[in-house]
Amino acid sequence: MKLLQQKLTKFIMSFAIVMISIASTNAQSITSEFFKEVDGFLSTHVTNGTVNYAAIQNDNTLANLIKDIKEADLSSADAKTIQAFYINAYNLQVIQKVVSSYPIKSVINKAGFFDTDKVIIANKSMTLNELEKEELIGSFNDARYHFVLVCGAIGCPPITDFAYTPEKLEEQLEQQATIALNNNSFIKVGNGTVELSEIFRWYAKDFGGNKEAIINYINNYRSNKISSDSKIKYYNYDWNLNDLGAGVGDVETGGTNESRYIVSSTIPKGSYEFKLFNNLYSQQNASNGELQSRSSFFTTSLSALYGLNERLNIGFVTRFRKVRNNPLPSTAFSVFGSDSRANSRNGLTAFGPQIRYAPVPKWSNFSIQSSIVFPIGENLSGDSERPYIDWEGITWNTQFFNDVSIGSKFSLFTELDLLIEDIGSASEGRANRVSTPVTVIFSYVPTNKLTFYALSGYSPYWQSEFDYFAQFGLGTKYQITPNFEIELLYTDFSNKFLNQTGGQADTFNLGIRANI
Repeated sequence: MKLLQQKLTKFIMSFAIVMISIASTNAQSITSEFFKEVDGFLSTHVTNGTVNYAAIQNDNTLANLIKDIKEADLSSADAKTIQAFYINAYNLQVIQKVVSSYPIKSVINKAGFFDTDKVIIANKSMTLNELEKEELIGSFNDARYHFVLVCGAIGCPPITDFAYTPEKLEEQLEQQATIALNNNSFIKVGNGTVELSEIFRWYAKDFGGNKEAIINYINNYRSNKISSDSKIKYYNYDWNLNDLGAGVGDVETGGTNESRYIVSSTIPKGSYEFKLFNNLYSQQNASNGELQSRSSFFTTSLSALYGLNERLNIGFVTRFRKVRNNPLPSTAFSVFGSDSRANSRNGLTAFGPQIRYAPVPKWSNFSIQSSIVFPIGENLSGDSERPYIDWEGITWNTQFFNDVSIGSKFSLFTELDLLIEDIGSASEGRANRVSTPVTVIFSYVPTNKLTFYALSGYSPYWQSEFDYFAQFGLGTKYQITPNFEIELLYTDFSNKFLNQTGGQADTFNLGIRANI
């Protein structure tokens, strides 16, 4: 028995040594040789802030450097080495992703370039955004990274023809920040107005979070100081590829799909999304060919999501409703008036869980969202004393979202729903109501803050007596910040009942979205 234990112990030790040896072959400490190879590669293929992507396609050096980046062991590296490694890793991964799709006009033409596609950095899978925001800024909190991390676009501060090294890192960060912030094409000063790169808007928090702090940060590096009274504007980001062999102007810069909010995308790990959508539906009812009364429903829906990971979000949805029926003449907004009579009612009517899932990693703008909401309150369907306000049963809604960018200024959003309403209702004679709404939205993005869109929707109701609704409308969205958006939408609404009786209906919508 003792001999068996000795053999077993020897076997376990030998196995552990072998496994450690195998692991060590896939993990390499970062040495000065890595930085020398990066320096040689960049000096060969970078000229005046542009990259010779065509030549890189025939150079195996990049593939070897990407392999070193994947297998790097940072466990014993000091802070300067880690920072220099991450900066070079980011810039080389951008180049690699461009080369893998080359020729392309812009990185924004490749969906998920920064926020969905994963790369391997030091044996850890992450997106480029995670590398920038979590590994670098999150760990070392230095805004100067924004002047050395190059996104593959002309709008970025120019890529250098040398590598960032631990020994010179502080000097190099100061040098590149000074160059960028004294560049008249990057900081445009004139007539009491300062036009800044949108880097200062997207990452305002890193530069202090307000106008005064941003100007102070810039002035720390400028020879000619900016007046604190200057009005700040942000010029359109130039997403043209920083390609040595391409001319400027291949990508229109008046608007961009890269910075707009993509409804169909899941939110990143650890972040929160809050949506407040206000819908006012107003219906004018007709009798004997004449409009005689109005029914208005105001619904406020609040949804919240949390990113468990890049592909799965969880949260909740709830809704508050206010209803009013009254004779004409009246307006849709009469629903907000106070009225204690039987023709008016309001209250919190539903609450339930919600999930959003991106099933295909490569389809970054396709997701499935599902919610199950439970009724809150009694006699929601109404009676002689109170009007209908909501379903008395459970509502289960599964939505399939997809968003496609069309160039830099247009996009097409499609949505298909499977909606089952009034499940398990106690009301006599009621059955589950099943519908499959389809929505198509065509958007025009004139600037990276502003969107105009046209909406069309149609929904058949699959029941014994066929029914439907259709709506057509126009809307606009404005991104006050990259994480805060407001939306306005008007639609003309029709259904079988309105068409048969000569009635009319429309909707007025106000949406607010915030990401944290």
